[in-house]
Amino acid sequence: MDLTRPDPGAERLVPPTGTGVWLTVFAAGSMGFLSVFALSLSLSAGHLADRWADALARTSTIRIDATGEDGRQQTDAVLRLLETTPGIASARAMSDEEERALLAPWFGNDLPLDTLPIPQLVEVTEEGNGYDSEGLRQRLAAEAPGAVLDDHARWRQPLAAAALRLRLLGWAALTLILGTTGVIITLAANASLASNAQVLRVLRQIGAQDGYIARAFVRRFTLRTLFGSTAGIATGLVVLLLIPSQTGSGEFLTGLGLSGGDWLLPWLVPVIAAAVAFTATRVAAFRTLNGLP
Repeated sequence: MDLTRPDPGAERLVPPTGTGVWLTVFAAGSMGFLSVFALSLSLSAGHLADRWADALARTSTIRIDATGEDGRQQTDAVLRLLETTPGIASARAMSDEEERALLAPWFGNDLPLDTLPIPQLVEVTEEGNGYDSEGLRQRLAAEAPGAVLDDHARWRQPLAAAALRLRLLGWAALTLILGTTGVIITLAANASLASNAQVLRVLRQIGAQDGYIARAFVRRFTLRTLFGSTAGIATGLVVLLLIPSQTGSGEFLTGLGLSGGDWLLPWLVPVIAAAVAFTATRVAAFRTLNGLP
């Protein structure tokens, strides 16, 4: 069925204006607009979770609970031990300012570290295939009993799972949007077919084929959907560009956006929406025509 070549005779079967036209265009535009944000939310949140997981995958933390002179001795022992541990690129004790910055979101910037039993943290960066975490724990237990290794495994796994679920959520939302579009287009096509039922009967009586009649409805509703969804996608992308970006702690809430090749993905939605409209209208048209006496 060639939708690019209009047939003036068949086009008269479908009213060019009216409620059905605006319903189709508005529904397709709204669904296209919403699909931009469904994709943006899932992709940006998934990328953010991936970055967090990647950052945690190459770093570890050793917590030294001892304080005072004992704490300094154990910190020195831990650093010497890490220097001879295969798979570790670097290790350093975090300063008071860095620890204060880590605790500031929960306790404020005026946290008196000198008066609180804050454990010393040692940041470890891996290289190559990483290190033997179980072997390192045993060595720490022998040489620095107050040191506890956190290899971030309990943080990486939930983040990886969250990234996968967010992506699945985005695709599920997009599927629902396209399904809703198909339902609305079907209702609009059925209404248009019902309002022209008498004309359809006359056309069949004078020898018009069902395929010829259905083509007029399929072409008009498919092109309306393509136009509406394209306008909705363009509007959604413009709005997305106007959303202010922010890095740091607020990135998850205000960092909605697309990057790189992700900007091309929304433009697939009008094509898919047009295919949905084509299928829905064709099924509705032949169902109505087969039901005519």
